[in-house]
Amino acid sequence: MADTADLPLIDHHCHGLMLSDLTDDEFRSLATESEWPAPDGIDALDSPFGLAVRAICAPLLDIERNAPIDTYLDRRRALGVDEVNRRLLDAAGTARYLVDTGFTASPVAGPAQMRAMTGAPADEILRLERVAEEIAPGTTAENFAARFGEALYARSHGTVGLKSIIAYRYGFDIAAQRPSQTEVRAAAGNWLRRGEQSRTYRLDDPVLLQHVLWEGVGLGLPIQLHVGYGDGDVQLFRADPSRLTKFLTATRTSGAQFMLLHCYPFVREAAILTQVFPHVYCDVGLVSHYLGPSSGVAIRQALEMAPFGKVLYSSDAYGLAEHYAVSALQWRRELGKLLDEWVADQWLSPADAERYAGMIAAGNAARVYCLHTDD
Repeated sequence: MADTADLPLIDHHCHGLMLSDLTDDEFRSLATESEWPAPDGIDALDSPFGLAVRAICAPLLDIERNAPIDTYLDRRRALGVDEVNRRLLDAAGTARYLVDTGFTASPVAGPAQMRAMTGAPADEILRLERVAEEIAPGTTAENFAARFGEALYARSHGTVGLKSIIAYRYGFDIAAQRPSQTEVRAAAGNWLRRGEQSRTYRLDDPVLLQHVLWEGVGLGLPIQLHVGYGDGDVQLFRADPSRLTKFLTATRTSGAQFMLLHCYPFVREAAILTQVFPHVYCDVGLVSHYLGPSSGVAIRQALEMAPFGKVLYSSDAYGLAEHYAVSALQWRRELGKLLDEWVADQWLSPADAERYAGMIAAGNAARVYCLHTDD
């Protein structure tokens, strides 16, 4: 059997943990991508992820596998958040965390706190749209581009990569060239006026979203792109990565590398892009826990087409230690099953299986993000 159980993982895209105890309703809210509570009579944890929590996490908290979810939540509360986080993260076996610090809907741990809690290295992934929103107050249409460029350059020092959520705010119909200075200035004026009136600067202007992404390309760092399934902001058909083809063609020799995150239900489309474009990579994070018992389907679809040096591991965990544990343990199990099948059918040798598993678990991320083992 392919030895995936003890592989160190580099989680190349995740978010921080909640550090406070949760009510049952708060746990349920973090256990789904929906922004709204479930209708009366429906439990959000009667779901594939709920099954995974009861099957995988319950024994780690010393309760019976498949115990009722209320029993699980009672035990979680009795142990307390610190002990729950410790047990579940220990079980995940993550060796390094690359933490997206741009989503601040809940008070979650940043990279320094993740390092302190886990003893593992934790690095920052800088969200492009957040930088623009932070510099908006006091900015004018005339100096927006300059101020953003200066802020991005300063903030990117010490980070290992960038992230864009243009798929949420607009979609992947990205032009094959940068917006002009005139277009950026006009769009910035409109956006800043709206922000001053509402006192909320949410970057959703298509021209500015493309401008900040192109500015990120100029830094030469890996750029993570949310793809497919996510919260209620996403118009799913516009988050199909095949819409990126013109943009990816235009950036092929830019020095930037694009990491397609999550990709569900467009896993096969993303895998094709990784084969076609030398600067494109993918993962199946997020659905590695939300698909629960079916998470192996996404892993298999990614590996139908993608070169093995182009696939990475991520959890996209947010808030709940259960996200980390389920993603890691299911990913290990399902990748191991797939590799075992290929070995049994003589598609590859056991040595090949070990090598490919190590590449996807950590080696590819270490190479692309220029990570060093002594960091």
